[in-house]
Amino acid sequence: MEQNEHLELGIINTLRIDRFTPHGIFLESLDGKDVLLPQAYVTEIMQEDELLDVFLYTDSEDRLVATTLKPKAMLDGFALFEVVDVAPFGAFVNWGLPKDLFVPKMFQKEPFKVGDRRFLKVVYDDRTHRLVGTEKLGDFFERRVKGLSQHKEADILIIAKTPLGFKCIVEDKYEGLIYHNEIFEKIEIGDKRRAFIKNIRKDGCIDLSLQASSAKRKDASAEKVLLLLNENGGSMPYNYKSDAELIKDIFGLSKKEFKRSLTTLVESSSIEVRENGIYLKS
Repeated sequence: MEQNEHLELGIINTLRIDRFTPHGIFLESLDGKDVLLPQAYVTEIMQEDELLDVFLYTDSEDRLVATTLKPKAMLDGFALFEVVDVAPFGAFVNWGLPKDLFVPKMFQKEPFKVGDRRFLKVVYDDRTHRLVGTEKLGDFFERRVKGLSQHKEADILIIAKTPLGFKCIVEDKYEGLIYHNEIFEKIEIGDKRRAFIKNIRKDGCIDLSLQASSAKRKDASAEKVLLLLNENGGSMPYNYKSDAELIKDIFGLSKKEFKRSLTTLVESSSIEVRENGIYLKS
């Protein structure tokens, strides 16, 4: 661990334990600035001059303070937060620290209600010099996509459901979308997944798919059918005529993918398709 040169708001700092007081421990950066770690977080194993990892934020009186707790998201991070209080000027969400994260009204897309779960980014507010949450993410996405191309796999985070599909954050910096008609499994806001790049639009938004391109998807779908057959004793009551919604629920595949998989497995002599279902061949 290397000691921080400066105290940095909103991230994990590595600081030296400088001195003990009745109120807690004062931690110091290399430039000599210090911050209090309140007594509630002090343990018996902490020793003077040791380095300690802490998160820095501001308390209810806007003083910089340290904690050994980690919030749901740090500066420039994203997370799904629960609304715990509302006021005329904004709302407060639980982010895992004693002081709730404030979301100014101007940073809300729609009025918040207690109990709501909202996807937010933690940002630095230049006006108040505090960390706040914002629901308006459009300004934070990078529009010039680098290092990604069609068919490449990427990390995504599901952030919102729209009439077209599910909006995602791609590789922590780009905006993406998975269309409803291409989703054959249960996904929820806050899910972290791997997805495949279908298309990169001129505006920088990325069209995504949870399934690989045709050849890879064909193999993966057939493997999924085989796996489920093995898990169910070698037979299942589904075939080419089975209902599309049932196939989607059971196998997580579209009817077209399921039929293609059955044909692939029949041609490889892996399964037999009968009127009452599909069977593994011994």
